[in-house]
Amino acid sequence: MADKYDLIVVGAGPGGYVAAIRGAQLGFKTACIERERAGGICLNWGCIPTKALLKSAETMRAVQHAGEMGIVIQGPVSFDWSKIIARSRSVSEKLAGGVEFLFKKYGVTHIKGTAKLTGRNKLEVETTSGGKPTGKLTLEAPRTIIATGARAKFLPGIEPDGDRIITYREAMVLPEVPKSVVVIGAGAIGIEFADFWNAFGVEVTVIEFMPRILPIEDEEISASLTRVLKKKGMTIHTGAKTTGIKVNGKTAITSFTTADGKEETVTSERVLMAVGVRANVEGIGLEGMGVALDRGFIQVDDQYRTTSPGIWSIGDCAGPPLLAHVAMAEGVRTVEAMAGKHVVPVNYDAIPGCTYCDPEVASIGKTEAQAREAGIDISVGKFPFNVNGKALGANHLDGFIKVITNKARGEIVGVHGIGYGVTDLIAEMSLAITSEATAHDVLAAVHPHPTLSEVMYEATAAALGEVVHI
Repeated sequence: MADKYDLIVVGAGPGGYVAAIRGAQLGFKTACIERERAGGICLNWGCIPTKALLKSAETMRAVQHAGEMGIVIQGPVSFDWSKIIARSRSVSEKLAGGVEFLFKKYGVTHIKGTAKLTGRNKLEVETTSGGKPTGKLTLEAPRTIIATGARAKFLPGIEPDGDRIITYREAMVLPEVPKSVVVIGAGAIGIEFADFWNAFGVEVTVIEFMPRILPIEDEEISASLTRVLKKKGMTIHTGAKTTGIKVNGKTAITSFTTADGKEETVTSERVLMAVGVRANVEGIGLEGMGVALDRGFIQVDDQYRTTSPGIWSIGDCAGPPLLAHVAMAEGVRTVEAMAGKHVVPVNYDAIPGCTYCDPEVASIGKTEAQAREAGIDISVGKFPFNVNGKALGANHLDGFIKVITNKARGEIVGVHGIGYGVTDLIAEMSLAITSEATAHDVLAAVHPHPTLSEVMYEATAAALGEVVHI
């Protein structure tokens, strides 16, 4: 006999667990199936543990520069690598346990195992306990949400071996600090790990195929971050194509072609493959149910319905933007629409993107180049952190915020920041754009002094030609 539910969610990552909990809150008898720990990649192997690692890196740098703040530390500064890694894992463990607690609190049936669609409104789950198979369950529900996420993508002919050539999962738990690392890919994942290792004295080389690091960000932001990272001692090759990796004992030799066509090699203890992700769509029965794919991602409409009745899909497996907060928003809206509630669609033109290196990078909306290509008559305002009172006092002087407005209407077209705390500051502009507030509305809101938020205010004022402090 099949166990019957109103809603089944396959995957307990940010999108899946939020959808399951919200579904239960709305009265659906809900089951959530996850083959690993609740919270998915983001909570266990991505967003959360990397932020813990980066906090250790920030602390290390703060101690190294303590003399600038009048703090004298006797003797050389050292660190305990095993404690750094263990602390990161404990943060993930705590939050994963929190998700499992919320499942119990709201009555979500949490099933550990691997699910497969086997028929209309039917799934089969190979259950596990402690990583070992325990049996099979048959489930039925008129509503199924596929939220299986994504995993690391590899370059053609270059496969990670989990030892010398690694992905983010192995990078998160390296048993010892490497002396040298080559990072292939300068998106958010690659840059965050590069910056983390650099803080602990690792010799870091970054190889990026695109003309600049963080290639989806505004050009000025990428250029500013490149200068900072090179000043920290990183070697950065952009416009470079990785052609091969040869493992030789405990080292790896990475071959690449530079932007000007030269063939070069670099030897390192580890190579991190950070060239993007691909959707987890294999082995879950999509083909048999007529669920169509689009460039490797599950094809959905504006209500996250797939091409198969009764099946929805959200998050990374349903395509970009591949961000945890997007998956969460999609999960909530999907189940609320199922429940007949009025749903405000996700504004995909107002999705914040964040990279948590030092200095941080955050953005929303169009870059300056995109705005000009769209034919918008824009005004651009910038304000640096090095003249902000709070930033000066905290000794966080790198970076600036850039606000792009529609000159005719004062509409906020895009906001781009590099500097300490910008990943938190960007939320103000997410609210502004989503609520259709203008640059004038932002200036009408009194920003507290002294705070970093004043940099956002001043950059907006600069776009309107009303800046006071520069």
